[in-house]
Amino acid sequence: MTAPSKERPLPPLNAVRAFEAAARRLSFKDAAAELGVTHGAVSRQIRLLEEWLGPPALFRRLSHGVALTMEGRALLADIQPALERIARAASTHGGRPSGTVVLRVNALATFSLRWLVPKLGQLREAHPDIEVELTTGSAPVDGLAGEYDLIIRGGPDAFDGFEARLLLPEWRLPACSPSLLQRQPLDEVGDLARHTLLQVASMPRLWRDWLVKAGHGALEPAATLMLDHFYLSIQAAVDGLGVAMAPSTLIEDDLRAGRLVTPFPQISLPSRGYFAYTPVDSPLRAASERVCTWIEGVPAH
Repeated sequence: MTAPSKERPLPPLNAVRAFEAAARRLSFKDAAAELGVTHGAVSRQIRLLEEWLGPPALFRRLSHGVALTMEGRALLADIQPALERIARAASTHGGRPSGTVVLRVNALATFSLRWLVPKLGQLREAHPDIEVELTTGSAPVDGLAGEYDLIIRGGPDAFDGFEARLLLPEWRLPACSPSLLQRQPLDEVGDLARHTLLQVASMPRLWRDWLVKAGHGALEPAATLMLDHFYLSIQAAVDGLGVAMAPSTLIEDDLRAGRLVTPFPQISLPSRGYFAYTPVDSPLRAASERVCTWIEGVPAH
């Protein structure tokens, strides 16, 4: 008979979870948002874990965030694989129908919000045996801390240990609401001088490059509105606040529903497409391929 194993004392698991989120993001604030708790709750949980483990501390508090100490980095390296195994085990034994595959997907936030999430119901109908666990991020494919079966980023790029596959091509062109055109028509490119141009902070040259291509490089708009992300500029366009330089893939549903129109569809800027990056050693490559094939087959506008 096997002798009973000695009880192993475990640290408070909520504190471990808070530490992993804060260590991965190097931000107590971002960890709190991820876990759905307050900044103070994350701080208390990490302080509890540090007290349970004893000195030295796991984080160095900086003026603009936190940094891991050597001990914090070592702990993170040990607990992340353990948490991944627990998550996998819970997915496997969580009462799902027999044969269900849980596919862990990490995709760009704007792509997820504007394209993937609205279509997850269609994906479930097409492949009821695949359950998608979706997280968002913009970290490089080979820099992600977690384990993912499918990663969606711009491309083409090459990463050791990953296969790349084009999912959706993309280009960028002006888009606005029909109501805006009723108030202020856009019959020719020069009419943009009477409009507000919606800018994306991370790509401040988009409008200028498009205007140069359209032969109006010297045009000055009536106003500009700078926004953080594409999904904000697209929403601002839907709400009639101005004309956005929009990614074609991300406005397909809005065009189909009549929330947006493209006044100059014949003039567009080339852009990096959306690519799927799949680990070559993933045990779920077949399921990833099926999801990729489905994404490629979704009708465009």
